[in-house]
Amino acid sequence: MVMTGDKRCTGGFVDEMRSVAMKLHSKDQSKEGEKETEGKPWRKWDPTIDGYLKFLVDNAEFRNTGLERAGNLAKDLDWFKEQGHEIPEPLAPGIDYSIYVEELSKKDPHAFICHFYNTYFAHTAGGRMIGKKVAAKILNGKELEFYKWDGDLPLLLQNVREKLNKVAENWTRDEKNHCLQETEKSFKFNGDILHLILA
Repeated sequence: MVMTGDKRCTGGFVDEMRSVAMKLHSKDQSKEGEKETEGKPWRKWDPTIDGYLKFLVDNAEFRNTGLERAGNLAKDLDWFKEQGHEIPEPLAPGIDYSIYVEELSKKDPHAFICHFYNTYFAHTAGGRMIGKKVAAKILNGKELEFYKWDGDLPLLLQNVREKLNKVAENWTRDEKNHCLQETEKSFKFNGDILHLILA
């Protein structure tokens, strides 16, 4: 692995996926973002418990896909229930995305890898930052299980990078491009779920 600035470069296909993903970030989301903020900007960062519960419930829809954080999410939802909050039913963003990803996992592994990468790495980076902000704003600083990982996170991420690079090393250029073309869909689906926090 080569370190350049604060980026981890593996020299493999993961670097290509990261590059495409970072280009889809707006300049206000990431210093590496290249897009201008489009459309209606997010309203003031003012999460609600109800919105956060919707976000967590929709993330729990990822089962049997390789993307799940279901065990940790179940603990968090139990904690909210103990605090007297009603747990909502999953909404269209989580249901639609989980169905889409489950179908990809069966029929289109190249496209699935893109969603796996973007979701897994988003939860370990920006997702943890969002979790801390939400915890500070509406949960009295409580860190949820969703943002905890079994083991040393940098090592887990490095292992995933290596495995993804190994999977893609025999792909044709067309197969790699097909994977990369799923990035916008991944961002759209994940963005729809993320917006539930403010609902």
